[in-house]
Amino acid sequence: MTITILDGSMGQELIKRGGSSPTPLWGLHVMMQNPDIVSAIHDDYFASGATIATTNTYNALRDRLANNDIEDQFEALNVMGCQLAAKARDRAGHGQVAGALGPIGASYRPDLMPSVERGAEIYEELARIQAPYVDLFIAETVASTDHARAAIMGAGTFGKPIWIAVTVADDDGTRLRSGEPVQDIIGVVAEYAPDALLVNCSTPEAVTTAMGELSGCPLPLGAYANGFRNIDAGFLAHNPTVDALTARTDLGPEAYANFAEDWIATGATIIGGCCEVGPAHIRELVRRFAK
Repeated sequence: MTITILDGSMGQELIKRGGSSPTPLWGLHVMMQNPDIVSAIHDDYFASGATIATTNTYNALRDRLANNDIEDQFEALNVMGCQLAAKARDRAGHGQVAGALGPIGASYRPDLMPSVERGAEIYEELARIQAPYVDLFIAETVASTDHARAAIMGAGTFGKPIWIAVTVADDDGTRLRSGEPVQDIIGVVAEYAPDALLVNCSTPEAVTTAMGELSGCPLPLGAYANGFRNIDAGFLAHNPTVDALTARTDLGPEAYANFAEDWIATGATIIGGCCEVGPAHIRELVRRFAK
């Protein structure tokens, strides 16, 4: 069995390396001020053995930028994020670029998602900008079945693979953040036919539970957890920063890889890391599973 190794956190790495306080736009502000840091992080992940570079475009949506008075930079930021990842892939001489399509409205807030039809229009605009630079699309932190439908419909007209990464409740990995059973996503992917189904941006324990729920899905499965204790209420407020979240201290590279071993046992063939999971974690995943 071949295991595809994703990269890890971009936003948290940018905050750590950028030396500035977090903002609601997370890593975008750092990229605007010092794109070389983004390049260095991509390079570090490839050097660690990752085969996928995820673009730093998670927050590069019109609504997020409008909330911070820089909507006029929407296209430029998406292009910049894609070009930096593509150049890192070219320097590495291998790998692929995954165009990150973040959640509309806010992370973990399915109540802020527009209708499926409007959501599809938003994702189509994003995908059209990113398509010339990326090898595939990955819709991240998908919190509801309608969110998944919108992302697949919007990005599905450009002839590139689409991966859907759903996020589940930290205290109940059997449910999406919307409260819907995570197994409901199986019906959505059966109807709309993306190319892979992943679980992301939840605690490793919740991801393990979700993977067990999805083990019968016929699509390639994947998982990449975050390193936060949980998603606190403060992060669900308007225009939050990651100051509202607390990183765990018990998820070093070996501990994280132990969780990944469980995910692989339940069918995952794509593994990587989300927030607070860095190059050292990816290096350990490569050491143990990339054979």
